[in-house]
Amino acid sequence: MRKLKEISLFSTLDEEALDTLQSDMIVHHYKQNSIVFFEGDRSIYLHILLEGEVKLYKTSPKGTQIHMHNFIAPNVIALFAAIEEIPFPATCEFVHDGMLGLIPLEKIQLYRQNVNFSISLSSALSKRMKMLSNVFHKETIFTSEAKIADMLLHNTSVFSCCKNNEIASILNMTPETLSRILSKLKKKKLISIKKHVVTLHNKIALQKVIETNAIEIE
Repeated sequence: MRKLKEISLFSTLDEEALDTLQSDMIVHHYKQNSIVFFEGDRSIYLHILLEGEVKLYKTSPKGTQIHMHNFIAPNVIALFAAIEEIPFPATCEFVHDGMLGLIPLEKIQLYRQNVNFSISLSSALSKRMKMLSNVFHKETIFTSEAKIADMLLHNTSVFSCCKNNEIASILNMTPETLSRILSKLKKKKLISIKKHVVTLHNKIALQKVIETNAIEIE
């Protein structure tokens, strides 16, 4: 099981504080597709992902999942909601079997007087806000072509470890749209895919797809 000192948020605390928080932590095991919390729920705990991977998503009025972000252990989930004591803005679900630790928020508050911990907390919250800003930008500005090009450039490994329907879900599009755009990119020889391994042949052209929000038609 992962230790709290492996997580940057807690890395500045001394061994005594880490041992205390570790002993206060309640550990739960989860199966694939298990829900950790639903959008709108409240919690008195800070959620620590110790093993596995979870995805966060919002649900539209029509019941469609809108993917927000994936977290891989070790990591802190829903940090902003926990610290501000507000309802969770998204649903959290395990992608694979995993393990989660729950630390009572009252225990976390005791260490906010620690200058180094407060700095780490502020930095972590800032990163989460930037992440949310990037998600908002991609979902409101990027076309499907631009979102795929962005993933190809910055997270190519996803294509070797996930199925097309999983990738499509992450990008908030249908598998058919994903396949159609990948076929276009292969036809233009910007990429090639063999046995789920993606090779990028023209990164400049892929960057241009992001900037123009379209694949050039010759």
